[in-house]
Amino acid sequence: MTGTARATAATGAIALTVDPGRAWQLEEIRVHLSAAGGAGNLTVTLDANAGSAYDAVILTQDMTAMTDLVYAPERPLVFESGDKLVIAWANASNRTYGVEVKHKAV
Repeated sequence: MTGTARATAATGAIALTVDPGRAWQLEEIRVHLSAAGGAGNLTVTLDANAGSAYDAVILTQDMTAMTDLVYAPERPLVFESGDKLVIAWANASNRTYGVEVKHKAV
């Protein structure tokens, strides 16, 4: 079983939490901005069900000069049931954005 989590807005911060409610594997993250980001880092963080001692930053990307980000892990990133993926970016320049996260059950 595969799934997609999406977020889009014309202004404001990116704050997307992916929680499929089962064990899962990250396939791909896609971010598109209407214009170069302007400033700030986009972060992708594991919010581990096992507790904050196991939380980890999976990706940090400076969005200053970017309009498109595609991240596909080279090796499988497997998450336990209850683990969440949190994508955040301040979007101080208020770019219109679209975010997609592709995942599948394991």
